[in-house]
Amino acid sequence: MSRYYISLHNKGRTDGGAVIGYDKPLRTFFLQGFFDEESDIDEPEIWLGTCLEEFPTLEFIVEEARTRDYEIGGLKHVDVIAMLAEAGHKHEPTIWERLGLIF
Repeated sequence: MSRYYISLHNKGRTDGGAVIGYDKPLRTFFLQGFFDEESDIDEPEIWLGTCLEEFPTLEFIVEEARTRDYEIGGLKHVDVIAMLAEAGHKHEPTIWERLGLIF
């Protein structure tokens, strides 16, 4: 799993420690944003890419974030290339898929 720190913007708020990446076992891109720094609960306000093959391309997850009024900033070109290379590899089904526990 890759993780790259980005800034995530939503309705005038910014999370400078948001994360985007690629999850090999789930074969999906993911995005997490934490906006409430005062909360004791370490739970993201937005968390996309939690299901098997939910966002198979970087473009899909960026567009989904935009439909929810989130804009991604600070994503480096080298990080985009690394994520696309990671996602471009053929990944075998996990043991959980082979056992029929993940659909």
